[in-house]
Amino acid sequence: MTPVTLNVAVIGVGHLGRHHARLYKTVPNATLVGVCDNDAARAQAVAKEHGTEAFTDFKALFGKVDAVSVSVPTVGHHAIAKEFLSRGIACLVEKPMTRTIAEGEELVKLARAKNATLQVGHIERFNPAYRAIEGVIKKPRFIEIHRLSPFRFRSTDIDVVYDLMIHDLDIVLSLVKSPIARLDAVGVSLLFGTEDIANARLEFENGCVANITASRISDKAMRKIRLFSDEGYASIDTGEKSARFYKTSPQLAEALAKLPKDREPSIADIAQIPQEFYEIREVKVANEEPLANELKSFVEAVAAKKEPVVTGEDGLAALKLAEQVLAEIRGHRWK
Repeated sequence: MTPVTLNVAVIGVGHLGRHHARLYKTVPNATLVGVCDNDAARAQAVAKEHGTEAFTDFKALFGKVDAVSVSVPTVGHHAIAKEFLSRGIACLVEKPMTRTIAEGEELVKLARAKNATLQVGHIERFNPAYRAIEGVIKKPRFIEIHRLSPFRFRSTDIDVVYDLMIHDLDIVLSLVKSPIARLDAVGVSLLFGTEDIANARLEFENGCVANITASRISDKAMRKIRLFSDEGYASIDTGEKSARFYKTSPQLAEALAKLPKDREPSIADIAQIPQEFYEIREVKVANEEPLANELKSFVEAVAAKKEPVVTGEDGLAALKLAEQVLAEIRGHRWK
């Protein structure tokens, strides 16, 4: 069966969108037919760089594309994606999915009604370090995530929860298949009125606890995920693209099985427990660019008419949780 070739375009070629354009050129069975931006000079420059056509009005792409990346500021996600989805054209919408929950719900409903693929740009799901450890920890008991970044002078229209933390809220929701029982959060604004650093503690009905910290005013970048479970402990650095898995050794299990059951273990009994009671395994991580993986997965989902890895419903769930976190932050009272 001959692979389906899709005509794709990028709407918004600022900081992130220009990388969408660059990487679509590397995706099998995808043809970049255009880039669109309100800034005509920017659109022309990116189009020239990648040998495609420049547009300043996204509506000019109707009838020319099978799928688009929507990479404009968040405030424009809903209006633009709605126009394409209503015509049955697949959309990869950058995170956060929309400005409001109501807008997100409308896009999800529209995509289902038109049988159009809607994927949300939660790129960490496609990070090779996360992928390498995904499935190793089947039932996390405790999750700790730090996403710290120096200030980049962009995304100042949204707070750090929607800017950075939402990535990790999506990761946690994908790992813990349980309703949230309790949520506590605090945050502080230092620069432009919206929160620049935030911490959220989530407790799920199955007992799992997640502690998430996000900052966009740090002096150094950090992107680490730590997962604790009965299977072991995983440490993931999505920035460095590395992963380690810590697990108790078989020798420890054997020694513990030999401890007396009818009395308290003596010092001599305990001395038999090996000092090297755990093993560290460096997990092999593929040398891949997360955004390239994301775009390839999106094109494959559209061509095969299958569910994307990060559905519109997933993006909406992360958006709703981000809204809860932000409400908790703004409801907090300092004494």
